[in-house]
Amino acid sequence: MNTALTIAGSDSSGGAGIQADIKTMTANGVFAMSAITALTAQNTTGVTSIMEVTPDFLSDQLEAVFTDIYPDAIKTGMVSSISLIEVIADKLKKYEAKNIVVDPVMVATSGSKLISDDAIETLKEKLLPLATVITPNIPEAEVLSGISISSEDEMIEGAKLIYEKYGCAVLVKGGHQINDANDLLYREGGYVWFKGKRIDNPNTHGTGCTLSSAIASNLAKGESLDNAVKYAKNYISGALSAMLDLGKGSGPMNHGFKIDADYTEV
Repeated sequence: MNTALTIAGSDSSGGAGIQADIKTMTANGVFAMSAITALTAQNTTGVTSIMEVTPDFLSDQLEAVFTDIYPDAIKTGMVSSISLIEVIADKLKKYEAKNIVVDPVMVATSGSKLISDDAIETLKEKLLPLATVITPNIPEAEVLSGISISSEDEMIEGAKLIYEKYGCAVLVKGGHQINDANDLLYREGGYVWFKGKRIDNPNTHGTGCTLSSAIASNLAKGESLDNAVKYAKNYISGALSAMLDLGKGSGPMNHGFKIDADYTEV
């Protein structure tokens, strides 16, 4: 069985973070492992508390995974401190990790900055050059490219700048600011658009985590990057179309919408 590792924070309500990652990886047919960067107290209405792990403990988690069940792919999510980013980069290099999907969680879609400028610089210097592909939203792509992005042409220009600067493929997520659901993958050989259908579902908690984990899952199974993105977008569309409605805020998707077996029957 192919394996995948998520390096991210825990979401106590189960819709994002490592919980979303593990559900996504399982639903996409790979064995999921995790290294936790932070514990959060959160639900569909927001985050109330965060407790970050120590660099030594994160290091121990990564050592435990890599020395026993070597992952075929890795996904990284929100890591807000310089020391933790450095630990992750060091371990990925030490164990010659492959198929690394970095979700560069820096700026919320609302425009709010989620990590410090210093941590962003460390992320750009240490982690992005190790990535197979990164999956920024529009505000994050603006930070990484240094340009303003408000059209599909500017998405292409920004993605090209990021690709050339960091040497990794870039999936820029279009989102509601530009084109609802069309994403741009810039990789060796140029770029390709992945068209998506707008799904009228307000419950989108964890979509970024889920997309990057689905891409990692498909890379772990040996798919090409283009196919990994295509299948991941199809999975996201199915999870949103299932119209799960939980919680009082922006709720989670149904990660197990395609799981149909004796143990899932009510």
